[in-house]
Amino acid sequence: MRRVVLIGFMGAGKTTVGRALAEKLRCAFRDLDDMIERRDGRTIAQIFNSAGEPAFRRLESDVLRDLLQDSKGNGDLILALGGGAFVQAENRAQLEQAGSTTVWLEAPLAELERRCMAENKERPLAREQERFTRLFAARQADYALAQFRVQTENKGPHQVAAEIEELLKQRQSGGRK
Repeated sequence: MRRVVLIGFMGAGKTTVGRALAEKLRCAFRDLDDMIERRDGRTIAQIFNSAGEPAFRRLESDVLRDLLQDSKGNGDLILALGGGAFVQAENRAQLEQAGSTTVWLEAPLAELERRCMAENKERPLAREQERFTRLFAARQADYALAQFRVQTENKGPHQVAAEIEELLKQRQSGGRK
C-alpha cells in the first residue's frame, strides 16, 4: 500500500494535483481540509473565526490521525494536506509512522499570491499580504523536510502529477530524488 501526501503553501495546487495524480495512479484521493469541514459542519474559515487557529490545528491533527488509521490496508491513497498541517510536528510524526511519502509542491511567493487571489476561496491566513509573506517564510524549513520536492510554477496539474509519478517509480526502483 502506498500513501502519497502532498504538502505545500496555500495556492501550491495540492488538491488539483492530488486529484490528477489519483486519477493517473487509479487510486483514492482525499483532501484533509474537505474532511475537516465535513466532520465539523463548518468551513475552515468559520472554524478559524469562531474557535481560532489552535482549535483548528487540534481538529486537523485528529482528522489526520483518524484518516491514517481508517485507511490502513485499503489500497493506495493520495492525500492533500492543508498548508499548515505539515508544519505541526505531531502531524509529521503521524505521517512518518504511517509510512507516507511526502511531496512538497513548491512555487515562488509571487506565484502563490497570484493563485490565491485568482481563487474564489476564503483563506483565513491569506487575508493580509504581510502576514501571508511572513507565514510563507516561516514554513519553508518545515516543508523542506518532505521526502520529495516538485516545482509547480508554469506547470499544469497533469504535468506536476506526471513528475510525481516518475519520482515514485524511481523510488520503487531504488533511485534517489
